[in-house]
Amino acid sequence: MQRKKVVILGGGTGTSSVLRGLKYFPLDITAIITVSDNGSSTGRLRKEFSTPAVGDVRHVLTSLSTLPDEIKNIMEYRLSTYSELNGHALGNLILTSLLKETDSFKTSIEYLSKLLHVEQTVLPLSEDFLTLMGETTDGEIIEGEENITKANKQYCRIFYKEEPHVFPEIFDKIKEADLIILSMGSIYTSVMPHLICKDIVNAINNSSAKVMYICNAMTQPGETDNFTVNDHVQTLERYLGKNTIDAVIATNTIVDDNLLDKYASEEQKDPVKIDYENIIKENYELLEDDLLTTIDGVIRHDSLKLSSIIFSYLMR
Repeated sequence: MQRKKVVILGGGTGTSSVLRGLKYFPLDITAIITVSDNGSSTGRLRKEFSTPAVGDVRHVLTSLSTLPDEIKNIMEYRLSTYSELNGHALGNLILTSLLKETDSFKTSIEYLSKLLHVEQTVLPLSEDFLTLMGETTDGEIIEGEENITKANKQYCRIFYKEEPHVFPEIFDKIKEADLIILSMGSIYTSVMPHLICKDIVNAINNSSAKVMYICNAMTQPGETDNFTVNDHVQTLERYLGKNTIDAVIATNTIVDDNLLDKYASEEQKDPVKIDYENIIKENYELLEDDLLTTIDGVIRHDSLKLSSIIFSYLMR
């Protein structure tokens, strides 16, 4: 039987977490990753070499790798030194070196995929140097993904400073897909960077694939304060169009009160509530389950549980 084809749009730790479990299922997966991160090691390399952001791609490749953890961890290792190399992730340096050598981000990803025994496809949203911009609800324009996140403000518009040229192969992947997933992660800096590309939205709307959104477990300071599951969906559909999303995965895990208090006080984050009354009024299907686990005092999605729900939905 031919494998079902899944396209996942996202970036960062949220997408990596989904793929860490989904890679074990018999699926043909294409991960399309944002390239506008300008913080930390990635930001420094972008500034020095005028390249697309490599950090999210590196993290996704590591998650998809079938090599032992001891080898994969090398990609995530950050150098600790007094030189300018301090803080750089080794995988970022490798990807940047490949990019400068091949002059192609796609080719660089393919080379590193072979080294890491990645059996799925990872594509950059664009090979351009893109700068993410945000307009806050009080009219302030903020430049750069890192500053958008750090500002802790709500946004009425996300856009690029430059005209984005979407990697052409992406449109074929979306057209052929059986399921398109909008990944959990920052709604404004992981998911929106895809949806502010009109050609991407048109491709999704013209595809026969079902569209699924994996809702975040926790709100983000300023950006999504007090957001419910339905608020997240409505925000995405402002760009996608009404009734585009067919299914939403959300967690109903009861988290320890002490841990929630810690998140509220230290990170200003609260659980995303499932607002059943509003969801009933909409046309999407809610897929809820006990999906969270706690590792070293940090709330995380259970990747395999999450992937099982995705696979079961796809195989109906």
